[in-house]
Amino acid sequence: MAKDIQTAIRRSADTLIADALGAASLVVMLVVSLSLPSLF
Repeated sequence: MAKDIQTAIRRSADTLIADALGAASLVVMLVVSLSLPSLF
Protein backbone atom coordinates (compact mmCIF):
# COMPACT_ATOMS: atom_id res chain seq x y z
CA MET A 1 0.00 0.00 0.00
CA ALA A 2 2.73 2.47 0.93
CA LYS A 3 4.69 1.61 -2.22
CA ASP A 4 1.59 2.20 -4.32
CA ILE A 5 1.13 5.65 -2.79
CA GLN A 6 4.80 6.54 -3.29
CA THR A 7 4.64 5.39 -6.91
CA ALA A 8 1.51 7.45 -7.55
CA ILE A 9 3.13 10.53 -6.02
CA ARG A 10 6.26 10.07 -8.12
CA ARG A 11 4.22 9.69 -11.31
CA SER A 12 2.09 12.78 -10.62
CA ALA A 13 4.82 15.00 -9.18
CA ASP A 14 4.56 17.38 -12.14
CA THR A 15 0.90 18.16 -11.57
CA LEU A 16 0.99 17.98 -7.78
CA ILE A 17 2.05 21.62 -7.37
CA ALA A 18 -0.55 22.84 -9.85
CA ASP A 19 -3.25 20.82 -8.11
CA ALA A 20 -2.22 22.22 -4.72
CA LEU A 21 -2.36 25.78 -6.07
CA GLY A 22 -5.79 25.11 -7.54
CA ALA A 23 -7.08 23.77 -4.24
CA ALA A 24 -5.64 26.75 -2.37
CA SER A 25 -7.29 29.19 -4.79
CA LEU A 26 -10.64 27.45 -4.29
CA VAL A 27 -10.30 27.84 -0.52
CA VAL A 28 -9.43 31.53 -0.91
CA MET A 29 -12.45 32.10 -3.17
CA LEU A 30 -14.70 30.34 -0.66
CA VAL A 31 -13.45 32.44 2.26
CA VAL A 32 -13.78 35.67 0.28
CA SER A 33 -17.27 34.82 -0.92
CA LEU A 34 -18.41 33.96 2.60
CA SER A 35 -16.98 37.20 4.02
CA LEU A 36 -18.46 39.49 1.34
CA PRO A 37 -21.91 39.81 2.95
CA SER A 38 -20.34 41.20 6.12
CA LEU A 39 -18.73 44.02 4.12
CA PHE A 40 -22.03 45.39 2.85
